[in-house]
Amino acid sequence: MLGSQKDRIKRALNALGVEAHRFHPASSPLARLIAAMNAFEIDLVLDVGANTGQYGTDLRAGGYKGRIVSFEPITQAHAQLAQRSRHDQKWTVHSRCALGAYEGEIEINISANSVSSSVLPMLEPHSNAAPGSAYVGQETAPMTTVDGVAGQYLAGSRAPFLKIDTQGYEWQVLDGAAATLGSVRGVQMELSLLPLYEGQHLWQDCIRRLEGEGFVLWSVQPAFVDPANGRTMQLDGLFFRQ
Repeated sequence: MLGSQKDRIKRALNALGVEAHRFHPASSPLARLIAAMNAFEIDLVLDVGANTGQYGTDLRAGGYKGRIVSFEPITQAHAQLAQRSRHDQKWTVHSRCALGAYEGEIEINISANSVSSSVLPMLEPHSNAAPGSAYVGQETAPMTTVDGVAGQYLAGSRAPFLKIDTQGYEWQVLDGAAATLGSVRGVQMELSLLPLYEGQHLWQDCIRRLEGEGFVLWSVQPAFVDPANGRTMQLDGLFFRQ
C-alpha cells in the first residue's frame, strides 16, 4: 500500500513538471557536489560568473560553510548578488568585473534571462533551445584575471576551489588563472558538447587542458538540455587534484 501511494504521489508531481529525489549523491547534483567538496576539504570557493548569487545560495542550502568570493560583471546582476549575500559574513562579493585573460575593459552581451550573458556572440543552437536567452543589450565592464585578484583571498585557505560559469568564455578565464591553478584543489566548469557561443572551446579541449594541469574529471551532470528533443548541450564538469 505504501509503495502504491508513493507511486501515485510521484505521478502527480511528474504531471506538474516536478520530480522529487532524496538529497543523496546518487540522485542529487547538489548533494554530489557537496559530498565531493567535503571529501577534498574545500574551504574557499572562487565563484566566477556568479550572476545574482544562485550558486552561492545553493552551496549554503547544501550545507557548505566555508568562504565564498563571487565575481560578476553585469551591473544589475552584481547589485542583486550583493543584496543576496549581505547577511552572510563568509560570502564576499568582489567589485564588479569580468575575469578573462588580460587587464582592461570588455563588452558583455546581456541576455534577456541574464544567466546566458556572455562576452562571446551567441549561436543559433543556444537561442533556438532557449528563446528567452537572446541578447537584449550590451554593457562595458572592467576586465581583470583570476591571477590578478585571487591572491588577496587565498591567504589562509588550505583547499581552494575555482568555479567558472562564463558562457563559452571559460578558456580565457583559465588563460588568466595560470599562476593560481597550481594552488587550486578543485575546479567546476561548464563543458559544451556543441558550439553554443562563437569561438568557444568544446568539452574535449577543456577536459584535456585541466587534465594537463593535474586534475581528474570527478563527475559530470547535464547543465543545459534542449527541451524540444532532450539533447544535452552543456555539462557541468567537476575536477579535483588527487
